[in-house]
Amino acid sequence: MCGIVGIYAYRDASTSVDLDELRRMRDHMQRRGPDGSGEWLSADGRVGLAHRRLAIIDLSQRGAQPMHTRDGKLSITFNGEIYNYRSLRAELERKGYEFESQSDTEVLLHLYRDRGPDMLRALRGMYAFGLWDAAERSMLLARDPYGIKPLYYSTHDGSLRFASQVKALLAGGRVPRAPDSAGSVGFHLWGFVPEPFTSCAAVSALQAGSSMLVSEAGVAPVRTHFSVAGAWAEACENAAAWSGDVGEHVQRAVRESVEAHMVADVPVSAFLSAGIDSGALAGVMSDHGTSLHAITLAFTEFAGKPDDEAPDAAEVARHYGFIHHVRRVDEHEFQQDLPAILEAMDQPTIDGLNTWFVSKATAELGLKIAVSGLGGDELFGGYPSFRQVPRLARALAWPSKTPGLGRATRSLLVPALRRLPRVHPKVAGTLEYGGSVTGAYWLKRGLFMPWELPGVLPADWARDGLARLAPEASLEALLDPMPRDPWAQVAALEAQSYMRNQLLRDTDWASMAHSLEVRVPLVDHVLLTQLAAALVHDDHTLSGKRWLAKAPRSPLPQRLVQRKKTGFSTPIDTWLQHAAVLDIWRAQPTLRAANCPWARRYACAIASLQTSR
Repeated sequence: MCGIVGIYAYRDASTSVDLDELRRMRDHMQRRGPDGSGEWLSADGRVGLAHRRLAIIDLSQRGAQPMHTRDGKLSITFNGEIYNYRSLRAELERKGYEFESQSDTEVLLHLYRDRGPDMLRALRGMYAFGLWDAAERSMLLARDPYGIKPLYYSTHDGSLRFASQVKALLAGGRVPRAPDSAGSVGFHLWGFVPEPFTSCAAVSALQAGSSMLVSEAGVAPVRTHFSVAGAWAEACENAAAWSGDVGEHVQRAVRESVEAHMVADVPVSAFLSAGIDSGALAGVMSDHGTSLHAITLAFTEFAGKPDDEAPDAAEVARHYGFIHHVRRVDEHEFQQDLPAILEAMDQPTIDGLNTWFVSKATAELGLKIAVSGLGGDELFGGYPSFRQVPRLARALAWPSKTPGLGRATRSLLVPALRRLPRVHPKVAGTLEYGGSVTGAYWLKRGLFMPWELPGVLPADWARDGLARLAPEASLEALLDPMPRDPWAQVAALEAQSYMRNQLLRDTDWASMAHSLEVRVPLVDHVLLTQLAAALVHDDHTLSGKRWLAKAPRSPLPQRLVQRKKTGFSTPIDTWLQHAAVLDIWRAQPTLRAANCPWARRYACAIASLQTSR
C-alpha cells in the first residue's frame, strides 16, 4: 500500500513539471509509504510520477516505483494490491511477456500493453494508479470497483495533477485551496463529502469503478468498468432461476475471497471485534494459516461493562487459535492523539476514530496488514435500513405522490418541532421524502436536511451547494441501472454511499496514517457477482449473516451469532466534550439544539479542515 503522485502538463501552454512540487506532494504522504520513495521525470519535463512505498509484495528493490517497462514506453505509480496478479502473470508469460520482478505492479504494465484500458475488467483487488503511455502521450487514471483506494485529481491551469490525498495535492502549492460549496453541503447532509466532490473546489475524486484518460487532446469522459448497482440489477434478473444451497454457496465464495486476500510477502493479521463479520473472517483465515495475530480495540471506561467487546472477542480468538492482543484506549491518549487525527483526516468526516486506534495498536506490534470485516453489513443485509427503508417507501408511496402535500406538511411541522427538542427535525420531511427508496434512505442516513442548512451555513453558500450537488438526483444515479428488488436497492445504496464515502475512506486515511494496509475480503466485486443472485433469492426476513457465520470450517460459536447487534460503541463523544474542538460546537446554534450523538464529531471534522487551509 502506498501514496501515489503524478503531474502531466498536457496543454501546450502548461509549464513543465516542477520537481520540487512533485516532491512536496509525495512527501506529504510519508506515512503512507515509509519503506521507500521514488520519482521520475520524462525527458521533455512534461510528465512526472512519484511514489511512497509500503512494501507488501516483492520486498526487494525490484518492486520499487515508479516502475517502467524495459523499453521505457510505459511507466506507472500504483497504490493497492492485485489479488489475482499471479494468474494474470502466468497468462501473460504464456504470451511471451518477460518479467523482472515478482510484483503485481509489473503485471499491470504488461497487462496494459496486452489489452489497453480494457485490462481493468480483468483485475481483482483494491487499486488506484496513474499509467503513462509515452507512445500515445496519455495518462490513464484508474480506480477499483468499490473505491477502496482513493484517487484525487485536479486539471487546474492545463496540467493534470493526481494523488492519494486531497491534502497532498494542496501541499504541492499549485492547486487553489478555495473550498467547494457542493462538498461542504454534502458533508452537512451526510457526515461525509460525497464523490466526485471534495472539500476543495479545484479537486475531484475519480469515481469508484472508473477510469479517465488524459492526453494532449484533453481530458476524455470518465469510463465505468464496474457498477455495483449494475451487479445487483443483474442479480435481480437472475435470482428467480438461481438454485442451490445458499449456505454452501456463501461458504465457498467467502473462503475463496479470504484466500485471495491472504496473498502477501509479510504476515497478515486481523481486526477482531465481537461481531459476526470479523469473527467469521478470522475463522476462515485460521483455515489458511497458523500463528495469526488478532487485534481488539477496547476502552478503559467500558472495562467490565456490557459495552466491552474484549471478552467476546477473546472467545473468538481462542476458538480459532489466534494470538490475541487487546489494546485499551483511554481519554488521555485520545486527547494526545487528537491533533494528529485532525491532520491525518484528509476530508471532514464524523467517523474514523475507531480505525485510527485499532490501526495504531496493530502497527505497534510491527504488523503491516490487517483484515477487516468491513462490508459484511452492506453485502449480507445487516443494517436496519434493509428492513426499514423499503417498509417506509411502501407505506408512503401513494401519499407522497400528492402534489405539494409533502412540502406543505413539512412547512407546518418545522416550526412545531423546534419546540420539541426530543423529536428529530427529519420527521418534518417524512411525507416529502419517504415515498421512494432513495428518499427513505436519505431520511435514514442523513444528518441535516436541506431546510436546516441555513442554520449551519451561509444561505447563499447552501443554495449554491445544493444546486451543484443535486442530492436527490445523486442518490438516484447510484441506482442506475435500477435493481428490481427493494432489498437489493438498499444494498446498492449502502455500498455506494455510506460504505464508499465514509467507511472505506475513513479506513484508508486512519490506517495509512499508521503505515498499515487494511484488506476487506467482503468488499470484493468478484464476491459480489458470485453471491448477489443467491442473496436476492434468499429469504430477506432473515439476515444473510447467518450464512456468513457458517463460512469457517468450524462455525462461529452460536452464542456469539445470536448476540444482539449493538454496533461498535465508543466513549469518544464524551471525550470530545473536553476537547478544544468543542468551541466549534458551541458556536453553532443548530448543533447545540440538535443534541445528537454525531454533533461533536461534526465539530471535530470541521476542525480537520483547518489543517489544510
